[in-house]
Amino acid sequence: MKQVLSKLTALVAGLLLAASFAAGATDSSAQPASKSIRKALVTLPYYGVFDNLAYNVAPDGTVTLYGQVVRSSTKKDAEYSVKRIAGVKRVVNEIEVLPLSPFDDSVRADAYRTIFDTAGLYRYALGANPSLHIVVKRGHLTLEGVVANEMDRRLAYMAARNVRGAFTVTNNLRTDEEQRRQAR
Repeated sequence: MKQVLSKLTALVAGLLLAASFAAGATDSSAQPASKSIRKALVTLPYYGVFDNLAYNVAPDGTVTLYGQVVRSSTKKDAEYSVKRIAGVKRVVNEIEVLPLSPFDDSVRADAYRTIFDTAGLYRYALGANPSLHIVVKRGHLTLEGVVANEMDRRLAYMAARNVRGAFTVTNNLRTDEEQRRQAR
């Protein structure tokens, strides 16, 4: 009797362990990986320094995309790329396509030159995916992204305030330290 009871206990324990492992495995596969979504967005063909993309993942597998882009094709490509990721059930695309404007284009060009010519900030424009983004909408300039430290954050803001034609400047830059705290 003791042998039967011990075998039954071992069997039940094994089943519980297997069930909890299986439940954990389905939970992680149902939730889309944040790294996969980020990679899909930053590797878009026309995503650049004048675009700003962000996302939010709901527990039910719904991914909400938001931000601003210069080209409407970037908005469509972002939605298509994220839809293809395993675990994504639905995509809500709230990305704003910035209005076409020669004035905004000249502010963008001047902002690019002014900010990235400032001491040490050129490194944020290097590479395929810059970490500092310049968003211009109807003459209003917004800095988005992540910089290494508070000094770079302030330098970028001071440089942006010297951009000809910019009506206002909003500094939404975060430092690496702030980004790490948010990720926790």
